[in-house]
Amino acid sequence: MTVLRKILIIINRKAGTDREKRLGESIRRHLPADRFAVETTYLQYLGHGADLARDAVRRGVDTVVAVGGDGSINEVAQGLLGTKTALAIVPLGSGNGLARALKIPLDVGLALQLVAAGAKRPMDAGFANEHLFLSNAGVGFDAVIADRFRHSKKRGLINYARLVIGGFYRYRPSTYSVKVDGQEQGRKAFLMTVANGNQFGYEFKLAPQASVFDGMLDVCLVPPLGFFDLLPLSVRSLRGSIHKSRYMEHFTGKEIEVSSPELTSLQVDGDAVPLTNGKTVYFRVAQGALQVIVPPAQ
Repeated sequence: MTVLRKILIIINRKAGTDREKRLGESIRRHLPADRFAVETTYLQYLGHGADLARDAVRRGVDTVVAVGGDGSINEVAQGLLGTKTALAIVPLGSGNGLARALKIPLDVGLALQLVAAGAKRPMDAGFANEHLFLSNAGVGFDAVIADRFRHSKKRGLINYARLVIGGFYRYRPSTYSVKVDGQEQGRKAFLMTVANGNQFGYEFKLAPQASVFDGMLDVCLVPPLGFFDLLPLSVRSLRGSIHKSRYMEHFTGKEIEVSSPELTSLQVDGDAVPLTNGKTVYFRVAQGALQVIVPPAQ
């Protein structure tokens, strides 16, 4: 008797009706019933992805597939940390930072082919206080924009760029105390981001050399900028050369403490989350904490 590989697919319904129909057809084509026991379900409330993932672990599911953006993926991953059940990604979000970092195709069919192949690898997970992040977390301008993006009805890169430009003139860079593995220094920064992976989303790379497999976090400090610095900063981020420019100061470490009396916002994987430790955020890495489905050659 053939033992079928158990797969749970968790879909963020923001995908839309037509896209959802095509997704169902792709699932049946790439995960045939003679090889896989596939169950499909949908996110119903905030935190539902983590609950579904924990239940899947209890039921012995081999792979949980998160269909959506970085926020949905983060939520599902919360229920899989420290288990043998793997996370797979079908990227249907805006920035798709983690999928790009893992070299997972943005095409649904190709992403499902990776799910079928089932190549697993343990990846690192980051924490900002108690909040999980897989790609990056930040307390600077990116966190302010993440909070505004959360309250915006429009998604996508164009709306994100509009918020960036609109918020730039009102934003005042903060002075941070940054402690990296016990070494402390003060910095005034426009962006204060801690990266686990090399992708910020939309192919923007603040830490081009970062890896979700190296057991380290990358601290990315962008000094105060003028408006006309935004374009060269963006170009260098897209080209993956920002770490070689005057626009970036870069450190690596396993434990990072960031504090500032001006601290007001925190983002993890592009989503705004509450500050729960006053004006200090503790960042740490949990090496190999999450099994993830990747292209076979990685």
